[in-house]
Amino acid sequence: MAFLLSQMAPLDGGCAGKCCKGRDFTCTSTDWRMDGAYGICFCDETCRQTGDCCFDYPQTCPVRACVVSQWSLWSGCAQQCKPAYKIRHRVIEQEPENGGVPCPPLEEKAGCLEYTDPEGRYCALNYGHAFITSMEYSEARRKRDLPYESKNLGYCVQYKMETLSDHCTHESRPFARWMQYLREGFTVCVFCQPPAMNIDYQACQGDGANIEGNETLQWQAVGNTKCRGTWRKVRRVEQCSCPVVHSFLFT
Repeated sequence: MAFLLSQMAPLDGGCAGKCCKGRDFTCTSTDWRMDGAYGICFCDETCRQTGDCCFDYPQTCPVRACVVSQWSLWSGCAQQCKPAYKIRHRVIEQEPENGGVPCPPLEEKAGCLEYTDPEGRYCALNYGHAFITSMEYSEARRKRDLPYESKNLGYCVQYKMETLSDHCTHESRPFARWMQYLREGFTVCVFCQPPAMNIDYQACQGDGANIEGNETLQWQAVGNTKCRGTWRKVRRVEQCSCPVVHSFLFT
């Protein structure tokens, strides 16, 4: 019935040429509404939520979600020889229209640690405690980071987590959510691979390579300097076998 009556609406009614962004109280027509009532109707992006769209809004102003590009490659570390951040970006290829899904974040950060100073000298071992990050960044390391082509793919160290700060479990930033899985009393696996592994020493910074006893070691999450704690080395193995959420990477 509403469709038939709409054929009698004025030619300038409906949403033709009136698709407006946001909430716009001037973006109106006098025509049949989607709820079947006749009168003032709207053609702005929020009319779907308020239920006062003109009858032809879905066809005249189709919903288009935001479309973004693929992520760029990760940048280099912001600083050398100390924990810092690397960044990647993506761009908007199509803006959302007519109430479509909004655009996701266009920038993402991740903790990192460069292994050489401006003169090319290896410098990661200047730090006493271990720096760790999510295992997912293992595949993201680029070959340019390797000091030279190496057949040594690394090794895994198991630790018994003893203490950690509240800043780990309260972390909610997208790039740092992996810190929420650090838990006291749990056994975690931490993978040591080039370039974090010093080829000369065959060890990662702070991994306790020379410690066989029950000594307490310190660690810090890269990306949040306040997420830190202590653990005890259990053993060194060739491959990490912990659950994914309890598997990390020396960085």
